[in-house]
Amino acid sequence: MPGIYLHIPFCRHKCTYCDFTSFPNRLQYAEAYMACLYKEIEMRGKELSDVTFDTVYIGGGTPSVIDPNYIYGAMNQITKCFHLSRDPEVTIEMNPGTVSEKKIAVYQRAGINRFSVGLQTAIDSQLAELGRIHMLQDYMYCASLLKGKNFSADIMLGLKGQTQEDVRRTVEVVALSGAKHVSMYALTPEDGTPIYTDYLNGELPDGDEVRALYDYGRELLEARGYLRYEVSNFAQKGFESRHNLNYWRRGEYIGMGVSASSFFYERRFTNTFDLDEYMKCILSGFLPVIESEQVEKKDAKFEFVMLALRTAEGISDEKYRAAFGSDWRQDFADAYARTAQYLEETPAGMRIRDEYLYVQNQILTEYMNG
Repeated sequence: MPGIYLHIPFCRHKCTYCDFTSFPNRLQYAEAYMACLYKEIEMRGKELSDVTFDTVYIGGGTPSVIDPNYIYGAMNQITKCFHLSRDPEVTIEMNPGTVSEKKIAVYQRAGINRFSVGLQTAIDSQLAELGRIHMLQDYMYCASLLKGKNFSADIMLGLKGQTQEDVRRTVEVVALSGAKHVSMYALTPEDGTPIYTDYLNGELPDGDEVRALYDYGRELLEARGYLRYEVSNFAQKGFESRHNLNYWRRGEYIGMGVSASSFFYERRFTNTFDLDEYMKCILSGFLPVIESEQVEKKDAKFEFVMLALRTAEGISDEKYRAAFGSDWRQDFADAYARTAQYLEETPAGMRIRDEYLYVQNQILTEYMNG
């Protein structure tokens, strides 16, 4: 079933690697922005009144930086304007430096039942280097408030001076803290971010070093019961992210808020990235969409294959045939011939072998070329 995404673009301080749409110096606009978000929820809800949604994901920015009552109001508006499944997965992203017992209590009353906590690393000096507003003790306090609850922790690889021992310590902290899910991903230095200078100066680990850290981290996580179900995502059995699985299965989703993207009825569309423009559009009664395109069948087939090959379950022959009425091996015969050595059969179809999953982008490029 489809998912709902809400973007909260505010934060206290922009991290050195952050390329997301976030505004560290405009927290005073939170009330006005949330009022506009409630209005967009109402507008989209009328369009999609016949659709049942299974997940809600509140991301940012730092959603936990604003008054929790605004989050409560957003969830109240969601339940009023959209039809949710009987047991929806509802996630909020949190920075450990912005969490309190009161906030979590409000989130739970709002129906939030999953928490995504941005640890990144257990090494305080590395957190400071990244411009994070929290230290390890803040994460441990946050984890204590979430004890027994369904929460995920983020781990970042490829940091300046990061060693296998740093990764081992971070994985141990996450496992001992009670996280049910772990997102472990490589730092991507984006042009225009402060950390990009470190990249240009050769101060960050190179690709081979990051891959070694990833393989080491994967082994540590799997030894502690976190099974990889997508390139960067690991979970204890039964705690996979339903919202993210919907993305990787090419499911539909509606995104609301500044810069939010959507995919519905084979059309992709994106809201404006400008905060002022977003609010002006909503207050004028218009949806703030700046880009919209219909996905052609050829592109849809590639998206299906590309997304499925990111996951441990791989491509389902049956689901592909149901979606497109053809066999993916025939549709991508040349690419399949070039990559067959990296793939393995599954009961459902085909997946990338474990030892090649981290470098799956090189494999997927073959399918992009046909």
